[in-house]
Amino acid sequence: MRPSPIYRPIASQEELLALSDLAVRRVMNQRGTKIGRRAGWLMISTILIEAWDLWAISFLLIFIKAEFHPNPFMVGLAAGAVNAGALLGSLCGGWVADRLGRRRVFLGTMVLFVVLALAQGFVTNMWDLVLLRFLLGFPLGSDIACGYAYIMEAMPRGKREVMGNRWQAMFAIGEVFAIAAVTVMFLAGIQPHLLWRLGLALGSIPALALLLVRLKLPDTAMSLIQRGRFREAKRVSMRMFGDPLEMLPNQDFPINRPSTRDFLRNIWADPVRKRATIFAWISNGAQGAEFAAFGFYLPVILVLTGVTGIAATNFVTGAIYLIAVVSGFVGPAITPWIGHRGIAQWGFGTAFVSLLAAAAFLALDWKILVPVAAATLMWGHYWDASNGMTITAMIAPSRYKATAAGFGYIFCKLAQFVTLILFPVMFAAIGIPLATVVVSLISLGGFLAARYILPEVYGYVEQEDTHRTLAAVRA
Repeated sequence: MRPSPIYRPIASQEELLALSDLAVRRVMNQRGTKIGRRAGWLMISTILIEAWDLWAISFLLIFIKAEFHPNPFMVGLAAGAVNAGALLGSLCGGWVADRLGRRRVFLGTMVLFVVLALAQGFVTNMWDLVLLRFLLGFPLGSDIACGYAYIMEAMPRGKREVMGNRWQAMFAIGEVFAIAAVTVMFLAGIQPHLLWRLGLALGSIPALALLLVRLKLPDTAMSLIQRGRFREAKRVSMRMFGDPLEMLPNQDFPINRPSTRDFLRNIWADPVRKRATIFAWISNGAQGAEFAAFGFYLPVILVLTGVTGIAATNFVTGAIYLIAVVSGFVGPAITPWIGHRGIAQWGFGTAFVSLLAAAAFLALDWKILVPVAAATLMWGHYWDASNGMTITAMIAPSRYKATAAGFGYIFCKLAQFVTLILFPVMFAAIGIPLATVVVSLISLGGFLAARYILPEVYGYVEQEDTHRTLAAVRA
């Protein structure tokens, strides 16, 4: 039987940091367990709710416009307000999750999800809808930042990357559910003024279910270690990995938290982290813009250009997103073989060509081919969008994982917010075909970033500052 270690008093913050770094390296190289895999699925499943809250409105804008008669700017503001809230929520939520722990954040966000999603069904004007969707963005962005940190800390390398890359598959499934619900209500004869309210409020139901399931999830061992809560960290590590982390004392210590400025300095000091992070930010912005433009407004585009009617639009869009579901699972599955660089290049390259084709088909009035181009675009998009958040969380120092995930998500939300507002105005001014060509250039930028900036980081495990040596740790 292994003797119990005898600990000498810990003399300094430097020694505490070295001790926590040693325990973190142990955790980050653990083999996976069923509990860790279950936790990973519970975190990534939040995307189903986000997809509903973000994109269900794209299938309901026709009915909202018929009731409130908003101008193009207000249409874009209602669609994009949730992204503006998520932009702030992702930064604040990541910061809070690194300081107060993952559990408090992922439970609090689910409570807000339930309340705010339900409240959307009772708005009386466009400004109320814009305000509620802005507030809804806060828990949305916070939960993504916290969830990605949780996945990277609860699962082994390789497996955590595949799980992280599945977020686009979850998006597609959420979108299919939203389309199906809207279509069923439409075919059932529900009045349009009631239909869109039910469609938005229904997002509270899966949020409530996920809240109840998450109640039993603990904080991550790594988050507890970084906050000096060693006793609980040892219990969680034993539960999730079967490892008691015997190098840690059975005593808690206050550990000074580093600043966000330290996070940026650390990222910039390492060439691999720097290049990978720059790519992740570019990728998040590019994929957010390409989808927020053509993908989000696809139902409106199909109706306004006469490709399909309202009911047929939902069926066509649903079929396209079923293809996206397949793409969203195939991409992560082949990432171990073609790497992050490969999945990004193929994804952005396919999206670029598809957007150019869609623009040509719209200009030539070849309506029957527009859904084909849209389906191909979604296949590429669900590859190129898969790994931006994974990379930004994976390569970040362990003390800043949630902060890094939240910071990276800002670029996605900012691009979506701006594009959702500007794209309706742009296609009203220059036409849908030319506006689509403009969007294709964004996808081209993502392809070039993947080819010339991103180093291959599949299987990467972050390392802490080398000046903290194991000699500082006493057993």
